[in-house]
Amino acid sequence: MTRRLTAAAVVLAAGFAASPGRADPGPFTGMAGTWGGSGTVALEDGSTERIRCRATYGVSGPRMSLVLTCASDAYKFGLQADVVAEGSTISGSWTETSRGASGVLQGRGGGGNFQLVATTAGFNANIALATRGNKQSVSIRADSQFRAANISLSR
Repeated sequence: MTRRLTAAAVVLAAGFAASPGRADPGPFTGMAGTWGGSGTVALEDGSTERIRCRATYGVSGPRMSLVLTCASDAYKFGLQADVVAEGSTISGSWTETSRGASGVLQGRGGGGNFQLVATTAGFNANIALATRGNKQSVSIRADSQFRAANISLSR
């Protein structure tokens, strides 16, 4: 289950990269719509797997919702999340829909760069996000079977 939770955190991270935008309120301006991409996940035993993700974002001012589907050679899962920004503070919740796992997301950032922590019982993941135009990069470091993940998304 820890492997599945870490994988959920990997793809959850993809949904929280903020995009610098016009003078519109909220750091998620420009995120609405569908994004897709791929990356790698490094496991505790040193092996790596390719992962592909598709995300759909709904944005309303300082709030964002996410519906995400990801798959590798070994598994497939779905994720839903809702977050809100208050200044440079980001907070929210996430649920891995096929397994019923859920947790909280907290962090800080702005200008397209964010540092977040995703948590649930017995699991923590540090997430670094960067968005530039129509490209997003996500880097994850976790305390589980998944040691690291790097994902690139575009639209």
